[in-house]
Amino acid sequence: MLSMVGATALLLSASTLQAAESHTFAVSQGGFQLDGKPFRIVSGEIHYARVPRAYWRTRLRMAKAMGLNAITTYVFWNIHEPSPGVYDFSGDADVAEFIREAQQEGLYVILRPGPYACAEWEFGGFPAWLLKDHSMVVRSSDPKFLAASRAWLLRLGKELAPLQIGNGGPIIMVQVENEYGSYGSDHGYMEAIHHDLVDAGFTKAQFYTADGPEQVPNGSLPELPAAINFGPGDAQKGFATFRKLRPGGPFMVGEYWDGWFDHWGAPHASTDAKQQADELDWVLKQGYSISIYMFHGGTSFGWMNGANSNGKNYEPDVTSYDYDAALDESGHPTPKYYLFRDVIAKDTGITPPPVPAAPPVIAVPSFTLLQSASLWQTLPAPVHSADPLSMEDLDQAYGYILYRTRIAAPVSGELALDTLHDYAQVYVNGKLAGTIDRRLDQKTLPLQITSADAQLDILVENTGRVNYGHALPGERTGILGGVTLAGRPVTGWDIYPLPMRTPGKLPYTEKPCAGACFYRATFAVTKPGDTFLDTSALGKGEVWLNGRPLGRFWDIGPQKALYVPKSWLHEGLNEVIVFDLNGEPGRNLQGLDYSVLNAAVKKGS
Repeated sequence: MLSMVGATALLLSASTLQAAESHTFAVSQGGFQLDGKPFRIVSGEIHYARVPRAYWRTRLRMAKAMGLNAITTYVFWNIHEPSPGVYDFSGDADVAEFIREAQQEGLYVILRPGPYACAEWEFGGFPAWLLKDHSMVVRSSDPKFLAASRAWLLRLGKELAPLQIGNGGPIIMVQVENEYGSYGSDHGYMEAIHHDLVDAGFTKAQFYTADGPEQVPNGSLPELPAAINFGPGDAQKGFATFRKLRPGGPFMVGEYWDGWFDHWGAPHASTDAKQQADELDWVLKQGYSISIYMFHGGTSFGWMNGANSNGKNYEPDVTSYDYDAALDESGHPTPKYYLFRDVIAKDTGITPPPVPAAPPVIAVPSFTLLQSASLWQTLPAPVHSADPLSMEDLDQAYGYILYRTRIAAPVSGELALDTLHDYAQVYVNGKLAGTIDRRLDQKTLPLQITSADAQLDILVENTGRVNYGHALPGERTGILGGVTLAGRPVTGWDIYPLPMRTPGKLPYTEKPCAGACFYRATFAVTKPGDTFLDTSALGKGEVWLNGRPLGRFWDIGPQKALYVPKSWLHEGLNEVIVFDLNGEPGRNLQGLDYSVLNAAVKKGS
């Protein structure tokens, strides 16, 4: 055991070492300075939560080899505070370790703690429990929201404030909120978030805001530098607009969109790498700083895909976040990667390290889903309510929710839901009568019930809360409001929360199961590697691999295979569980050695 004198000596030594290693980063003369010397940021975005922890270092080395000197990442509140006051920074959520590894690989870090992220991430990174209080208005000056977000940011500061540049860490910049100018112009709200970040200890890096060029007046703060975000073709126009607003700079692209994201039922995004490389060349030749969004997109594993909505149409995102980025979903460099690498090396005069070998990819032979369990035979105890309740009302964030009632007498007419979030299958006496899809702006379904005391079931899936735009405050999931049938209110519901956290504990048998069913199978791997689970034989649902939620599938495309990282596979037997709303017995799966992101899509399905 250390003596008191010895312990004190160690603390003094650590303090001296920290002071010796501390650096400064600040705005100066229209640009940035690191330790008093000019420094241009050449960064790329990568989200720790979209990359398996075992691959963090591999992806960071790929960033360094492309010529980047920094990486940019959001922090996603919802994965770190899954319920109020309960925090998780372990395993794949250990964002501090991700940042330490970036420093070890010679990269600085631009931190985007939000509390709002966007990022095509579920609810823009907000935790679903914020919506339990129907009077709370997220992303606003509502005192209840500000209290929740402040508590979160103060807790995050304990994890990450020590990793700022002034403490010897790699974090050189910290963003206040995120593109708020495209959402509102409440500068009091922005100041509140800024002050929370100060109180959280983020005072030894450079604060900044980021918005579209035209939105800078709405979203920026006069005391902070502003970056601008835009896509291909907008660099010269964007900076011309920005110069009129902030003639003294500094000049930085907070997000240069080198790709785009995919929606279910829409074609896969494919962008022009040569155009982007030419524009990157132009930005760097001006001496401007830049962060490429995304350098590596990765995967929105599990339930974490977001959605877009303009208030009417609803477009949920696929599981893959490949983004047509320089480094593809599985960490392989694309032609775009090498184009960018050449431009960065030419314009900075710095020769990057050699490109590391990409992770190996394997195929897995076909195997059959033989075991099954019916959803209907594994329901939990219901909650009774006169009117429908949302998932959030029942402390549920993700998955499905079932609404069940009895219809006393035969009736023919339209089943109408006030508001549906997001996708429903409707059953009468256990038989599927049809679907209602928010994506198609549907709220009704014609029904003909011919028997007395009929059972009406409405099974609703959360297909991803909206992550961008003014729909955010109302993104509760389930049936919101009332239900009518043939114009008459339907009341008296049994509501079954179905968060699907432990599907491996269900009672599986080899009895055939069709419809809304879970299926289980094992497959053998002799030498693990990355693979892509072929979902082309499936309908709509979710997949778990060795207990981990892998992601969603939907036969409308364009994605028809789910990325499986090597680190999630075992040598020997591996377990796959599938929940399929439209299941059939005896379907086969296989692991492909290539992705399927651009399959033909079914529109209006």
